[in-house]
Amino acid sequence: MISAGDFRNGITIEFEGNVYQIIEFQHVKPGKGAAFVRTKLKNIINGGVVEKTFRPTEKCPQARIDRKDMQYLYSDGDLYNFMDTESYDQIALNADAVGDALKFVKENEMVKICSYNGNVFAIEPPLFVELQITDTEPGFKGDTATGATKPAVVETGAKVMVPLFIEQGEVIKIDTRTGEYLSRV
Repeated sequence: MISAGDFRNGITIEFEGNVYQIIEFQHVKPGKGAAFVRTKLKNIINGGVVEKTFRPTEKCPQARIDRKDMQYLYSDGDLYNFMDTESYDQIALNADAVGDALKFVKENEMVKICSYNGNVFAIEPPLFVELQITDTEPGFKGDTATGATKPAVVETGAKVMVPLFIEQGEVIKIDTRTGEYLSRV
């Protein structure tokens, strides 16, 4: 059990029959009345976000989330196949469970599979990936001071905004949390 006074970002709790991850929390001590904790909670099963207020002494059971490193093998229509590199067990997840998580992940790369009571609810790609640009407009020499960007398509098919001097065929580093270009490789 975890008390509301100990809430931190990223903690998962069981509350009202659902499993939530704490996105934001704020301890509030008004001038008059009792203190309280204002939170923004994300339902890890359906992705909905709700705001709840707790008394600091309220307790919630902490949910046990299993994160397992698995290798992304390939996609076959609506199914995405993953393999446990220790036991060589394979699982196939449908497109609903995977969502947008694999747009920067190539085949044979490692990802984290997040599950609660054996039910997979999310896939965490690596924080940073290096991908080759397959399609973009030609670059312009000397046009680097403006900070302007142009669209580019990487080898996984995802679109990324890159600086004007980046050419087709170059390998770039991308932050998978924001989808932003970081640097050349």
